[in-house]
Amino acid sequence: MSIVQPIFRRAAVLLGEPAMERLAQRRVIIFGVGGVGSWCAEALVRTGVHHLTIVDFDRVDVTNVNRQLMATTQTVGQPKVDALRERLLAINPDADIVALAQTFTEDTAPDFRLGDYDYIIDAIDSLKDKALLIELACQTRARLFSSMGAALKFDPTRVQVAEFWKVKGDPLARALRNRFKKQQRFPKRKFKCVFSDEPAQSLPGEGRASAGGVEGPVMPGEGKGSLVQLTAVFGMTLASLVVKDVVEEPAAL
Repeated sequence: MSIVQPIFRRAAVLLGEPAMERLAQRRVIIFGVGGVGSWCAEALVRTGVHHLTIVDFDRVDVTNVNRQLMATTQTVGQPKVDALRERLLAINPDADIVALAQTFTEDTAPDFRLGDYDYIIDAIDSLKDKALLIELACQTRARLFSSMGAALKFDPTRVQVAEFWKVKGDPLARALRNRFKKQQRFPKRKFKCVFSDEPAQSLPGEGRASAGGVEGPVMPGEGKGSLVQLTAVFGMTLASLVVKDVVEEPAAL
């Protein structure tokens, strides 16, 4: 008799029950649950990941609604991790979802106990904090998967996966590599990244944004333009890397 929950039977048909059992046992942590991380979290929970920790200090803003999974007009103002946790538990009420409304920094890094996890997902925007997470994650037994820049992109067919040092056409990856070289502190092992080699799209009118067909200046604080068609593909691809890695584990593990 199958021990797989009914909600995961279609996944079990494709992946097999042993893989589903492993997915339910693995511990995953996602840093950053915005346009990329939120979709990664949903994909993992819908595929059978049971133990998931989500980390983000921010609250849902109205400008998040266009691309972040849990961002709706009803959740504006709520902590992102709380809104996302509620959504994930609606999918699988038995899931173990830990929501941490915190920032990953040099000061807080020891609090996260990275060595306790099987998979670490990096969807952090801050260059400094992202570099630190990569460095520390690569010192643990956990598998690291990292998202590069998804903003200012239009074409989801350009999203791809490569080892960090082989990522091409991505300014964030370039900035990270330059930082590691300047500090002479490098990740201790290889890790895969999700990125797009599509050139960054320029704003209409050379720095002027178009709203409702009327051009106007880009307002301070609006940030870089981004679309759910790209951020969600980044997040789903990150989730697929975790699932693929679990499925391909040797049978003895």
